[in-house]
Amino acid sequence: MRRFKTFQGATHAPHWIHTFIAKSVHRGMYAALILLPLSGLIIAALYSQDIKSGPLQDGTLAIHEFSATLSYVMIATHVSAAIYSRVKGEGVWSSMVPILNEDGPTTNPIVEKIIRFEHTIYDKLDDLIFTEKQE
Repeated sequence: MRRFKTFQGATHAPHWIHTFIAKSVHRGMYAALILLPLSGLIIAALYSQDIKSGPLQDGTLAIHEFSATLSYVMIATHVSAAIYSRVKGEGVWSSMVPILNEDGPTTNPIVEKIIRFEHTIYDKLDDLIFTEKQE
């Protein structure tokens, strides 16, 4: 993830909050997909040591279940964001998927209105964050 820009191929630089959210989702996916098999291996090791219940097994099962749920949510979020990026015509889709390349930013008035609303939210969050830091 550090080797390449997060929005490689983008037609314009994304807002820093957008970048933060994207990187957070990527890190969440990586964490979930690492925790899931590790917790599964720990569960198997505990079973092989005849530890089938108790706080250690319960805690490991909770981590395993949380990791599975988190991975579903993060993957769904990632796919939804990729499709949303494709609809907006940001250019990111073309760097991820070699087919159905984008022709450029969208000219659809409804999508443009959604994009303006998205940027308004980012700007308000930006103002809120930096206003709190300065006080």
